[in-house]
Amino acid sequence: MHRGAMLMVQRAKPPAAGKWSVPGGRVEAGEWIADAVRREVVEETGLEIEVAELAGIFEVPGDPHYVVLDYLATVRDNRPPRAGADAAAAAWVPLEDIASLPSTPRLVETLTAWGVLTTTGGASASAEE
Repeated sequence: MHRGAMLMVQRAKPPAAGKWSVPGGRVEAGEWIADAVRREVVEETGLEIEVAELAGIFEVPGDPHYVVLDYLATVRDNRPPRAGADAAAAAWVPLEDIASLPSTPRLVETLTAWGVLTTTGGASASAEE
């Protein structure tokens, strides 16, 4: 989070085309997870980050079955995000607006369970900087 907003992308490709989510993607063979997080954020938003601790893990069952690891990160520059190849849009989304977006499965519920959002969709007191 940065100034009460979360870096988010609108997915451009299936399976979640048109849905909003945090930047991310697959780990390539031989790649460390932190390196994959940095690469995916640059590819999808154009922003350089410093990866911090693991925020949480959740699963999206189905075919394919996804296991998602979300990390906290610090943005290294003040440029606005720009949508990359896998994103239709990239933006800093105010925490209070996240629940109203069409988002990927379980995003809002997961952010609420982790204390990032309140049940009304706004920022929790502990999540604000």
